[in-house]
Amino acid sequence: MSEWRAPARLPRHVAIIMDGNGRWAKKRGVPRALGHRRGVEALRDIIRESSDLGIAVLSLYAFSTENWSRSSEEVGALMGLVLEFFRREIDELDRNGVCIRILGDVAGLPAPQRDAVRSAMARTARNEGLRLNIALNYGGRAELVRAARTLAVAVRRGELAPEDIDEERLAAALDTAGQPDVDLMIRTSGEMRVSNFLLYQSAYAEFLFPSVLWPDFDREAYHQALDAYAARERRFGGRQDKGE
Repeated sequence: MSEWRAPARLPRHVAIIMDGNGRWAKKRGVPRALGHRRGVEALRDIIRESSDLGIAVLSLYAFSTENWSRSSEEVGALMGLVLEFFRREIDELDRNGVCIRILGDVAGLPAPQRDAVRSAMARTARNEGLRLNIALNYGGRAELVRAARTLAVAVRRGELAPEDIDEERLAAALDTAGQPDVDLMIRTSGEMRVSNFLLYQSAYAEFLFPSVLWPDFDREAYHQALDAYAARERRFGGRQDKGE
């Protein structure tokens, strides 16, 4: 196999819905917890590759507000993996200049996970490399509600007039404040849904739905997605005539 060459046009912001851990485990007749563990291993490689390629922002959908409805055993396993990830990976992430931001309601996480993610954010806050967003206890609609409340409080305090609320101010109240919009949204496992992830930020994103299950999403699959993105013609709602 020839060595892969990164395309000239890479996305600034890649968002990934890491889907398929449970199906990966079911296909192999192993516990779902093992599927999630293998998913974390895939996650490490994609973070490293994104950093090496110079992608500015990588957003990962790790645990949604709806995931609390899963069995207590599965939720417990997922929360355990959150702790394990930060304890095992934080030194390397910090050393490589990765800046971690948690998207979602951090206060609603269990105390050990809450403390771990807040510590990771504080430790890496000044890093200037890859901006790594990890969505935990996150829902896109809930994020928009939080942003609306923030703006409403500013209006009530007299800091902002209602007519001054525009897209820029709304974006500044989102969990991703100060970051570019999503350029490429990937959902593994072939499911064609965004599942309440970065609804505002992905308004003009390019979408890819590879059939590969997340634990099998390796560097080669990631490169294929980046090549597909580079081949897309992005119009942002406009039209590009080609001489017709």
